[in-house]
Amino acid sequence: MNIYVLLKKTFDTEEKIVVSNGQIEDDGAEFIINPYDEYAVEEAIKQRDEHGGEVTVITIGDEESEKQLRTALAMGADKAVLINTEEDLEEGDQFTTVKILEAFFEDKEVDLILAGNVAIDEASGQVGPRLAERLDIPYVTTITSLEIDGDTVKIDKDVEGDVEKVETTLPVLVTCQQGLNEPRYPSLPGIMKAKKKPLEELEIDDLDLDEDELEPKTETVDIFLPPEKEAGRVLEGEIDDQVKELVSLLKDEAKVL
Repeated sequence: MNIYVLLKKTFDTEEKIVVSNGQIEDDGAEFIINPYDEYAVEEAIKQRDEHGGEVTVITIGDEESEKQLRTALAMGADKAVLINTEEDLEEGDQFTTVKILEAFFEDKEVDLILAGNVAIDEASGQVGPRLAERLDIPYVTTITSLEIDGDTVKIDKDVEGDVEKVETTLPVLVTCQQGLNEPRYPSLPGIMKAKKKPLEELEIDDLDLDEDELEPKTETVDIFLPPEKEAGRVLEGEIDDQVKELVSLLKDEAKVL
C-alpha cells in the first residue's frame, strides 16, 4: 500500500505563547507535531504493518519543520517529504496548502491518505476534505476505527459521541483523532534509524507552481490571547452563611439569577 500522512508543525500549547502586534512570536516558541497528526502517523504505521507497503509523511513549511518529520520517521514512518515554502511564500491559508498538496499528489499512486482531524493552531479542519475533493477520492472525517480488506474500507466515524459506520473503497482520505489508537513514543533505536531514512526537500518550483497560483483567499487580520480569568474566591464561615453569600454573588456580581 502507498500510504501518505499529512503533517503540520504547530505551537506547543503547553508552553508560553507570546502575541505581539497581532502575530505569534516564533522566537522562543516551542514547536511540535500537531497532536492530532500523531494519531494519523500511528494508524499509518499500523496499516502498513498489517498490509505491507510504505508510509510517507509530508509537511509544508521551513527548514525547522524537518524536526517534526524526523520525529515521525522515528515513530516508524519510512520516508519524509518537506515542501519548503520559506523563501517563496510570505502568507498562506488552507487554499494555499491544498493547492500545493494537490500538485504534489498529481503523479503519485495513492491508496490511503491520513491527516489529523484539525490542527490545534487554527482548527479549521479544512485541508483533508478539500484535498480529497481536489483529488476526487472519498474521505471520512473524525474516524475512530479503520479496517481494510482488499479495496474495501470499513470505518467507524465519531458523530458527536455517537458512532456512524461507513463503508467505502480505496483510495480514501481519512482524518484522525483521539480514540483511534494510542500514538507510540519514538524509541532510541527508532531515533537513530530516523537519521538515515530518506527525507526529500522540494520547493514550489519543483511542483510547477507559481506564487500567483498560491495567493491565499483569506486574511488573518488579528491574533490575540483570551482575557485572563479573575482569581477564584473561597467562601468561608458556616455553610448557611456561605450559601447566602454565594446566592448574593450570583445575583449581584455574576448576574445569573
